[in-house]
Amino acid sequence: MEQFPNYDLEYVIDDFYDMSDFDDDPFEGTESHRDGVGGSLDSEFEDDFELTKPKTDTSAIEARKGKDIQGIPWERLNFTRDKYRETRLKQYKNYESLSHSREELEKECKEVEKSHSFYDFQFNTRLVQSTIVHFQLRNLLSTTSKHDVYLMQNYSVMHWSSLLRRGKEVLNVAKPVVPTLKCPGSLAQIVSRVQISSITVRDNLLVAGGFHGELICKELNQSGIAFSTKITADENAITNSVDICHNPNGSLQVMTANNDAQIRVFDAGNFTCLSGFTFPWCVNNSSVSPDGRLLAVLGDSAECLLADAQSGKIVGNLKGHLDYSFASAWHPDGRILATGNQDTTCRLWDIRNMSKSVAILKGRMGAIRSIRFTSDGRFLAMAEPADFVHVFDTQSDYSQAQEIDLFGEIAGVSFSPDTEALFVGVADRTYGSLLEFNRRHCNHYLDSLF
Repeated sequence: MEQFPNYDLEYVIDDFYDMSDFDDDPFEGTESHRDGVGGSLDSEFEDDFELTKPKTDTSAIEARKGKDIQGIPWERLNFTRDKYRETRLKQYKNYESLSHSREELEKECKEVEKSHSFYDFQFNTRLVQSTIVHFQLRNLLSTTSKHDVYLMQNYSVMHWSSLLRRGKEVLNVAKPVVPTLKCPGSLAQIVSRVQISSITVRDNLLVAGGFHGELICKELNQSGIAFSTKITADENAITNSVDICHNPNGSLQVMTANNDAQIRVFDAGNFTCLSGFTFPWCVNNSSVSPDGRLLAVLGDSAECLLADAQSGKIVGNLKGHLDYSFASAWHPDGRILATGNQDTTCRLWDIRNMSKSVAILKGRMGAIRSIRFTSDGRFLAMAEPADFVHVFDTQSDYSQAQEIDLFGEIAGVSFSPDTEALFVGVADRTYGSLLEFNRRHCNHYLDSLF
């Protein structure tokens, strides 16, 4: 991936919003916010806070009555939402690392009906607001239940309770992070002012990767930080992705993918480094198959790799993408791998026949930078860098989809483990927020009661 953070993200406010147009403060009733990672080093958040719903937040009831789900006051602007969407589609420039023609690619893409609704809007809050360190890295959101969401906000990892409608800071990396776990062979060291580039949460373990090669691990039921270190002294050492997975024996492991072309595997108990694999190019993303045997390796190449997760030996080449890849996800059955690319597509691969992708799913205007399957395998969500999240029904062979249309940079997407909720983090100076959607259920048996 590119070796620089993006300080010029295309914010909605820069496009059309003039603060002088409004008599009221759009952040009245909310906590103040900072732009980017350059704000005050001290945490702005109390250990715990609870506020009544501010007017900048939006509920499902308000949305049904006509309020914009992000609280954008279209009625007070000089143009409609539809007109602004039309302008965005025309003016948006997708970032490409390799030049390529999209005409032939679009002919190969699957025809999809996008008028379906699988997840209904439930709530939008600005009490927590995602921030992005690097424009190509958008895995900054993770859920552990339909009520528990973790997201990156400046120098803090925040926990949002959708049940209590309140946020809490669980990790502050502006000040020195001192690891508490001391084990023989551990590479633990103090880190500070970490610009978090990737996070994930699983089995009560929070793992965060940093822009300068940092790795931080925290047990959520314990105080302090269990482990922190700088993985490498290489100046090109961004921790592009982190993953928590089980090996074939069931042991929990932490895996990092770095810009120094290496993947490293750590024991999730004592955090010793178990192994490291080197590849021909910067590794932007990696993910382990549900059975723990295969490792998907994506990076600064149009080609994606499959490797043995224990030895790192390459066992397959996935050819078809036209640019660099930054996202991957495994279907729970372990047979289908989804890869997201800067060529604006997500490809689906059947690992039993890797000669050609089985389907190509097209985005609306930008690269595919985040991909998630539901735990039951029913839905696949893929997020573009801005404005669009697509939810595909796998039972329709991915031919039916829901298109979630919003405005702003997307920091990440995540389904709850029970599949009941979908969360979307939006990074924007004015409209940064966390969007919640709830799974729609068709209770046909109720029809017989009327």
